[in-house]
Formats: sequence, C-alpha cells, structure tokens
Amino acid sequence: MHELGIVFYIIRDVKETARENSCGHVSKVVMNIGEVSTVVPELLTDCWEWAVKKEELLRDSKLEIIPIPAASFCGDCQLEYETVRHGKTCPRCNGGNTWLLRGNEVEIKEIEVSGSDASEPET
Repeated sequence: MHELGIVFYIIRDVKETARENSCGHVSKVVMNIGEVSTVVPELLTDCWEWAVKKEELLRDSKLEIIPIPAASFCGDCQLEYETVRHGKTCPRCNGGNTWLLRGNEVEIKEIEVSGSDASEPET
C-alpha cells in the first residue's frame, strides 16, 4: 500500500506550506487524483485519517479528493478520448500514436486553514 507513503509526503508539503505562510490549523486538504494514477482514493483517505491524528497542525482535518478522468490524445486524427475505455488505441482511427493528456495527477489543489499566527495578512 503506497498510499501511506503518499500521505506522509502530502503532510510534509502541507506542513511546510503552512509554516511558510504562518498558518494556524489546517482544516482541509483538497487533492486532485487522476483516474490512472494508481492511487486508490479510499485507501488514501483511510491512511490520511490515521496519520493526521499524530499531527497537531492537521488534527481532525479532512481530505477531499477530486477525481480527474483520464483522457488521451491521438496524434494521427487529433481525437481526445477516454483512456480507460479505449486504452492506447484510438477509437476513431485505430492508431497507436496516442499519449495521456490527464488522469495521472496526484497533486495538492488547495489547503484550507483556520487561524493564523501572523499579526498582519500578507499581500
């Protein structure tokens, strides 16, 4: 289960960002997770709920996952199509000159905080 390792990296990056911005408590982290990223959203959420109990800055924070559908592009006929449904073969021309456009993402989209340690907001 590599989801636990991913959660540790997310927590590291969130803590670093919160520290750089003098944030108080992190209440929610929003992630973009691609359909073909090999990350299982349910496992990621389970690992998150376990790990944030051990982090004061993130305690009781929520993880929101936005699924990103996988899409590929055919270089021969210029068609954008559903990757999972058709794989590497273009459904229009049956060509194999295709590549993934999106759907492999594992990225932090948003960090929601409550409270701040800074006396004045940054501009």
